[in-house]
Amino acid sequence: MDFFKSFKGGHSIAQDEAYTSHPGPPPVREPTYQPPPGPPPPHQCHNHSAHVPLPAGNEYAPPPDPPPGWQKTPSETPPAPPDGDEEPPPYYDWTVVPDNSLLPPPPALGHEKSPSSNANLSDADRAHEWCRINSMVRPHQPTHPQHSAVLNGDVRLLKPPEYKGDLLMPNTGLWKGSTRAGSKDSCLLTSSPIYFAYVDYPLRTRNTKTIYFEVKVRSLGRGRGADESSIALGYCAMPYPTWRLPGWERGSLAVHGDDGRRYVNNTWGGKEFTSPIKAGDTVGLGMTFALADSLPGYEAQPKSETMAKVKVFLTRNGRRGEDWDLHEELDKDEDLSIDGLDGHFDLHGAIGTFGGIDFDASFNRRDWLWQPR
Repeated sequence: MDFFKSFKGGHSIAQDEAYTSHPGPPPVREPTYQPPPGPPPPHQCHNHSAHVPLPAGNEYAPPPDPPPGWQKTPSETPPAPPDGDEEPPPYYDWTVVPDNSLLPPPPALGHEKSPSSNANLSDADRAHEWCRINSMVRPHQPTHPQHSAVLNGDVRLLKPPEYKGDLLMPNTGLWKGSTRAGSKDSCLLTSSPIYFAYVDYPLRTRNTKTIYFEVKVRSLGRGRGADESSIALGYCAMPYPTWRLPGWERGSLAVHGDDGRRYVNNTWGGKEFTSPIKAGDTVGLGMTFALADSLPGYEAQPKSETMAKVKVFLTRNGRRGEDWDLHEELDKDEDLSIDGLDGHFDLHGAIGTFGGIDFDASFNRRDWLWQPR
């Protein structure tokens, strides 16, 4: 009987013999049904919709309506059609890469210190405290003779107490200076502004204004201090601590000859700009104040509708060279503001010196190697 053991899903031969050897009707077997091949006949919807056509193959189409109890979330609700003749908003393709040339340049990298000469820390602390006590002076209306003298190049230089050397004016607007070896930092300032906010600001005059002067370096370094001598060209709002080079304290900017870096209210190491200034070079520093239809909204700059566009540029040996936009984007963590330099304050010419140098400074156009167009 083991040979006739039943298998799963069927029945054994011994069961068939039992049906024929016993009298009486055979036991009733429950019929088994198999589904017909193929999909069911087309299904009709019992609503107001038309018949739903069957998809190709053996797939079944979902019902046309959402399941019971389903509600749209606000984000899934399509916007209402525009009223009247209004056009729908244009489609924005997020896969398109924007044109980086239209973006403002990133802020220039600053340095913690200069690679050449650095000032004494006590002098810096004293200057910071001095600037905190002495705030910048508001601009004043120049007299007609005062303004005419500056336009004609008749500009005087003041010798501060820290300046150790000679300073002579052989001609109108031309100055010859010589400092002793080992001289400390000092800042020569013009006695009068060479930019008057009241009469030169382009939003008031509707004209472009450029200020400029040149310095010829006749010699750099004498005696034991030969390696620690240089010059700086800049502009300052008043008052300014004269034992500090221009560009280091508030309301000032400058290009320093020892490292070629530019400084804007920067008491640290400045930013890369040009090559160092050497003996025999004639360098000039200018600022151009112009009308601007719109200025880029740089993150670290003040937003103002009354700003002028300001460009600072350098010339060397009669040729215009590097420049920078005063309203460039600034680093919030490292850079100070451009307060005092954007055309709202009077600006004086400034020449910083340290060590033993010989130089000529010219504020009269007739003596310049570079001639503005």
